[in-house]
Amino acid sequence: MNNHNSDSAATGLLAGIGAYFIWGVAPLYFKLLDDLSAMEILSHRSIWSLVLALIMLAVLGKLTGLREVLHTRKTVIALLITTALITCNWLIFIWAINSDHILDASLGYYINPIFSVLLGVVAMGERLRPLQWFAVFLAAVGISYEIWSYGRLPLVALGVALTFGLYGLVRKKTPVDSLTGLTVETLFMLPLALGFLFWSSSPTSNLLNNSWQMNALLMAAGPVTLTPLLLFNIAARRLNLSTLGFLQYIGPTLMFIFAIVIYKEPMDNTKLVTFAFVWVALIFYSADALMQRRRHRRRQQA
Repeated sequence: MNNHNSDSAATGLLAGIGAYFIWGVAPLYFKLLDDLSAMEILSHRSIWSLVLALIMLAVLGKLTGLREVLHTRKTVIALLITTALITCNWLIFIWAINSDHILDASLGYYINPIFSVLLGVVAMGERLRPLQWFAVFLAAVGISYEIWSYGRLPLVALGVALTFGLYGLVRKKTPVDSLTGLTVETLFMLPLALGFLFWSSSPTSNLLNNSWQMNALLMAAGPVTLTPLLLFNIAARRLNLSTLGFLQYIGPTLMFIFAIVIYKEPMDNTKLVTFAFVWVALIFYSADALMQRRRHRRRQQA
């Protein structure tokens, strides 16, 4: 039994690392498409994700579940909200990468867990422990310093964190699995995506005019989107939340390294101070998660 549990946890750990690794290296893929507008990339991403998701649902025999979701009014309304949120998140993320703002996107995904904790307080009535409050305070100081120094909000970072945090909150309350949920969301995006590509004056919007290499790149948006999501689901079922919480730093860390090393984005002192405050905040946040996990284990043993 113990062997089975450790095998399951090992599978979950590998799946979790795989998911966050793919999310972390995603900028390398989107940079290959930086001649296209963010809206055009988003349109292709939603279309090819939908095609792949429908194929996977058919293979898994889950198409009846999709029909049930589409006939449940409350779930459809919730998924319309998550569609709007994930559309904004993808659009901000793609624009940030192709406009040389990968550092800002990285900061957004670093502050996301702390923002999610705050959302839990506001929307779910959860209470924060002292270390969590301290982490929130430090992250707020870091962002406030950037606002004070530049005289403007770090809109990309806050936009990424806000849309993804709210998306996670609404999806958490919506009784639908990730693959079916994403299928419905990309289905809702379809009219907008097809409409944009049909009316667009971009030469790449018509697949018949493109080289096979360009079309293969555009279609790859499907697996780039779905693969990490499915790996994340495998991890979420096999790992506890605190372990999953630590793994989520892989993505923004890889983005941070690519931004500095490969794409030579400027890292001035202000940005460094902001990141330093957020990193220290995450250390306290993670320490609190570890302590809670140990307390929980002790209670179980007792």
